[in-house]
Amino acid sequence: MKQFGITPKILEFEHCREVGEHFQIGKGDLVFISDRTYEQYFTDTIGDEAYRVNYRSYVKGEPTDVMVEAIYADIKDYQYNRVVGIGGGTILDVAKLFALKNTVPVVDLFNKELEISKDKELILIPTTCGTGSEVTNISILELTAIHSKFGLAVDELYADYAVLVPELLNDLPLSVFATSSIDAFIHAIESYTSPKASAFSRLYSKKAMEMIISGYQTIAEQGAEARKPLLKDFMIASTFAGIAFGNAGCAAVHAMSYPLGAVYHVPHGEANYAMFTAVYKTYQALDPDGSIAELNLFLAAMLGCEATAVYEELETLLGHILPKRALRDYGVTRADLTSFTEAVMTKQTRLMANNYVPLDQDQVLAIYEQLY
Repeated sequence: MKQFGITPKILEFEHCREVGEHFQIGKGDLVFISDRTYEQYFTDTIGDEAYRVNYRSYVKGEPTDVMVEAIYADIKDYQYNRVVGIGGGTILDVAKLFALKNTVPVVDLFNKELEISKDKELILIPTTCGTGSEVTNISILELTAIHSKFGLAVDELYADYAVLVPELLNDLPLSVFATSSIDAFIHAIESYTSPKASAFSRLYSKKAMEMIISGYQTIAEQGAEARKPLLKDFMIASTFAGIAFGNAGCAAVHAMSYPLGAVYHVPHGEANYAMFTAVYKTYQALDPDGSIAELNLFLAAMLGCEATAVYEELETLLGHILPKRALRDYGVTRADLTSFTEAVMTKQTRLMANNYVPLDQDQVLAIYEQLY
């Protein structure tokens, strides 16, 4: 059986002031938002009685279980019935946890040793064009005890409202645009070849790929500034990709990127890009005739190349957006390759179950060695 669904109600606004008018954010609201985003877009639309959590005052890098517990300690006496997350994927993933009746201890929550029930309304508003977190039921944290990223995927983490406001992307730095949009592209690719993919999820995967590749081609031809008129398209493409992978899942590219991100703090989209083509070339070698053949033909038509050359062409195109680096350039050691492989095979089984074809430990290690 295959299934498909879109749980959050998706709202689109052109400007942030419209969000404030619609939701009347104030007393009884717990709002996750950076000081910068608040001061630039929401000073007149978020009431003073709302409790604002500035994510960056708790952590400089990726979110961790320790950070979530520190936030919980600070807000536990505030009575709230609505959670509003405004930010990138990390902020949205953290905000999701505070819509639950039980949030701490976080490790117990992620191990599903706590009762998981949602008792707050959840509104998620992305400020990047990559994670799709606003429409998924997944929260990703670095669990410090195991030194790796880990995901909690339960329906209680779905937002009630996913709110798209292109204005929030106006000052998105080029580096964040690059890493987040590449993340969205890989969401679309991995969900397309997942065994859980359906005709419905693949429709969203293909549209996201089409929009992102078209945008990248424009940027490659006209330069980085050409992205600005396209930011709304990239935001919508990210949500399309989020709908696709929220139904069909991500796989080995994400699983293999998590140790790199957790240990060396490489931005998530960049870590995914480091793994992407090597994983898909391995898939291609193992089984060239399944859904990957359909994917390659679809990509080849957009890239103007033979189906056998799509991954080389994608590397060339994505190189205009974000240069690809070898693992050793991030500080990775050869000893890390073995520990990374072990972490993938033991801690990321949720993702590895979505691989186009199964990958064993030797094959995962070989991919890491190829990328070293």
